[in-house]
Amino acid sequence: MGLTVAAFVAAVVAGIVVVLSLGLIRVHPLLAIGLNLVAVGGLAPTVWEWRRRRVWRWFVLGAGVGVALAWLAVAGVLLSR
Repeated sequence: MGLTVAAFVAAVVAGIVVVLSLGLIRVHPLLAIGLNLVAVGGLAPTVWEWRRRRVWRWFVLGAGVGVALAWLAVAGVLLSR
């Protein structure tokens, strides 16, 4: 059950990050990189504390995997240009 939640959260987070990043890349690629780093850096301490809670740890796993996959997808888009 927990892995199902993590997979769903990963898919949703990856979709959101990819769509927002691709929109920001149209404005300027450095803006997309900077805002991604600021967002992840700002949320990381809070999310890191959630990993100790029984149910929330699956959301944390999904969010981490989703962000990592989204960054790989966006890097692939940038490199293919």
